[in-house]
Amino acid sequence: MSLYDKQYLNIVENVLENGYYDNNRTGTPTYKLPHQIMQFDLEKEFPILTTKKVAFKTAIKEMLWIYKDQSNDVTKLQEQNVHIWDQWVDENNTIGKAYGYQIAKFNQVDKLIETLKTNPQDRRMIMSMWNIEDLPEMTLQPCCYQTLWDVTDGKLNCMLVQRSGDLPLGVPFNTSQYAVLVHLIAQVTNLKPGLFTHVINNAHVYENQVEGMKLQLTRKNEAFEAPKLWINPEITDFYDFTPEDIKLIDYKHHEKIKMEVSV
Repeated sequence: MSLYDKQYLNIVENVLENGYYDNNRTGTPTYKLPHQIMQFDLEKEFPILTTKKVAFKTAIKEMLWIYKDQSNDVTKLQEQNVHIWDQWVDENNTIGKAYGYQIAKFNQVDKLIETLKTNPQDRRMIMSMWNIEDLPEMTLQPCCYQTLWDVTDGKLNCMLVQRSGDLPLGVPFNTSQYAVLVHLIAQVTNLKPGLFTHVINNAHVYENQVEGMKLQLTRKNEAFEAPKLWINPEITDFYDFTPEDIKLIDYKHHEKIKMEVSV
């Protein structure tokens, strides 16, 4: 069993058994628990679910759209057959001043890479998309809104902070894409990938997703080993990465479980 399946399904089980039930912004009630944490050593294992299929290529395209393209233009995703943002676009087919807009506004990727190369023991290495001034002009305020970075003994560690985590759909997607981001940043800064910690302030399962989650839990004892991550070793500039430079090797998984997205 992959370590991700084990940690993730333990959280899901706890939410279904002990979660607080209430309504929320979407109108679809949830079962939720605060302050859920998963941690992985990226040198040992790549964190991705095997008890259902995760749309890995879609996750990578979105991550590169945010951090490499530093874009808020959903057209760029649609041109790659990625439609996860279609329900949140404005009249200009953008998501307003959200996600990649904030990365570009403050040149956050370049500043992080430069600091990792020149002052790796800095304790202020943070990328944040939670810009209070611009929140009203975002079509959806960022869920995964902050990463904190650390270098210890030549290893790059990252903590992802997520304010709101849709456990069935969003969280597995986010874990895998941010784990890849750590690998990419490590490669271009001559570091090894280290610890990746995923902190979820509000981890929830929507009421209409419960049966799908119960189905996934029945696969717990049939989980596969984690796949290996391959990244093109020739790439030394972060902005040269493409989706084709990032692949999973031997990704065995159970079939997809269809569940509703609440907007």
